[in-house]
Amino acid sequence: MKFKGVIFDLDGTLVNSLEDISDAMNAVLQGLHYPTHSYTAYQYFIGSGLRNLVSKALPDTHNNANQIDICYDLMIEVYSNSCTNKTKSYDGIFELLDHLSSNNIKLSVFSNKSDELTKQVTATIFTNYFESIIGLTTELLKKPNPIKAIEISEIMGLKPEEIIFVGDSDIDMQTARNANMFAVGVIWGYRSKEDLLSSGAQYILNHPSDLIALL
Repeated sequence: MKFKGVIFDLDGTLVNSLEDISDAMNAVLQGLHYPTHSYTAYQYFIGSGLRNLVSKALPDTHNNANQIDICYDLMIEVYSNSCTNKTKSYDGIFELLDHLSSNNIKLSVFSNKSDELTKQVTATIFTNYFESIIGLTTELLKKPNPIKAIEISEIMGLKPEEIIFVGDSDIDMQTARNANMFAVGVIWGYRSKEDLLSSGAQYILNHPSDLIALL
């Protein structure tokens, strides 16, 4: 099968957004006099959407639905004004996107970050690469639910099996397999090679250029 399209996760795959996300959540926690967390801790909070991250960051004594809602709104307010302060593309990503585009490979982004923020971050850092940029609109459609990934394949005009799904987490690998796409894990993101392989990765990238060899 010749692959004709690539769907990329955003955080931990195309961009390193760990510090901006962590700083925003820690600002909320500090404002409420709750304990904050290290960047290393946030590395394992990321991946299942920002609401889930808020829940993981809150202390057990204040981890209820009402407090999660309040802190989520506060976090989004802070993060939306600082989401590209420190966020940068990983080394080699622009070169990869240029190569894929010049070879008529269709490209899209699918993230568990909110749809508005996914579009904001992607549009700020990347221009004119992606056919579709889709983030989270409702918890029911969150990865590893494959519905949105399959919708993206339809937008791209491709069969799922013609698409490579590239991500840095177990959630991404599960999404790829659920959507019948080729699951590719990257080791420069927020999870280990072992985590990716155990979650169904069919190929591992040590550097963005490794994807060119696969294609």
